[in-house]
Amino acid sequence: MPCALAHGASAKRGPGPELADIVRVHGDNVRRVKVLATVQRRALRAIETCRTAALGGHRETCDRCGATRAVYHSCRNRHCPKCQTLAKERWIENRRAELLPVPYFHVVFTLPHALNRLAQHEPRVIYHLLFQAAAETLQTFARDPQHLGGDLGITAILHTWGQNLSQHIHLHCLVTGGALAPEGARWIPSHKHFLFPVRALSKVFRAKYLDALQQAFDQRRLPTEPNAPDLLPALRRRPWVVYAKQPFAGSEQVLQYLGRYTHRIALSNDRIIDFRDGVVRFRWRDSADGHQSKVMTLPAEEFLRRFLLHVLPSGFMRIRHFGLLANRHRKQKLQRCRALLSQPPPPEPAQETVHAMVKRLTGLDLSVCPFCQKGTMRITATLTPRDPSPVPILDTS
Repeated sequence: MPCALAHGASAKRGPGPELADIVRVHGDNVRRVKVLATVQRRALRAIETCRTAALGGHRETCDRCGATRAVYHSCRNRHCPKCQTLAKERWIENRRAELLPVPYFHVVFTLPHALNRLAQHEPRVIYHLLFQAAAETLQTFARDPQHLGGDLGITAILHTWGQNLSQHIHLHCLVTGGALAPEGARWIPSHKHFLFPVRALSKVFRAKYLDALQQAFDQRRLPTEPNAPDLLPALRRRPWVVYAKQPFAGSEQVLQYLGRYTHRIALSNDRIIDFRDGVVRFRWRDSADGHQSKVMTLPAEEFLRRFLLHVLPSGFMRIRHFGLLANRHRKQKLQRCRALLSQPPPPEPAQETVHAMVKRLTGLDLSVCPFCQKGTMRITATLTPRDPSPVPILDTS
């Protein structure tokens, strides 16, 4: 009698619990007690149904031994920890063709925690101003003849979390170590180990962000709070954090960086250690204590509340490009940069199927029967969406 294997229903990478398990048990309580935005409710629903019968899929049968398995669809929600790997790999392959043969710097712009409350009320405005102020700050320095005197290429990636799921809003920027001179006359290289002075960056960033924030208040795009008159003066008095790392040593290191940061979500399944009796334990690194690995214990509903802080507004672009990489003129500017840097045109990105990409990344061939290891799995039926089965299902992905 053929064996039945349901593939993709729980997507466990080990024996431990995952985010979806916590949502299934405590999600309804969070929905009842908390006032959630529509996008947060959608994220919870997507996470708990991802790769389950609720989303439908298809049945595969081995053409040799007759074993069957159900393959359920992914939710493709950008906050789901099971749906980021393939999206990340495809995005990175497209970025590979845009890399120039120059150093790249990693610059991080961080918002003071005093802005967290505003971010909870109007995340779209607060996050957009962060992109705007950071990009304008970098371009202001780049266009100054005392520094470079041209246009940079910038890829900016928004993160809103700290390792313990607290709000820690910051922008990771991948910046070209050099600039294109006006009219594309020449390429202006930066110093090998230095881009711009960090303290000066911090002051300009603070000024640009707070000026834009004041304008947002004046235009009533932000709610007026009782402490609003004191907020901006207090923020102007304190130093803001801008951090610049040493440049990357080659394009492959740049791509590894992109892989770590672009499609990362607030918490991955492999950091969850335990979930029982309404309590979640997960690993985190304490940056205030030498980046030591620690274990945090939270009630499940508080854990989900913190996770939901990092669900982005609907349609909000968390990865943006500026300067040379801005969408409206990226192709022409990059062509000019390659010509000045004697770099040959990049090859077209390879078009891979999901099975081919999984095999390249993991060595696992999904088309091979997991039972007899000799036959090929063929699609034999379509599975329409239905209520998820309560029976535990083994996942081989």
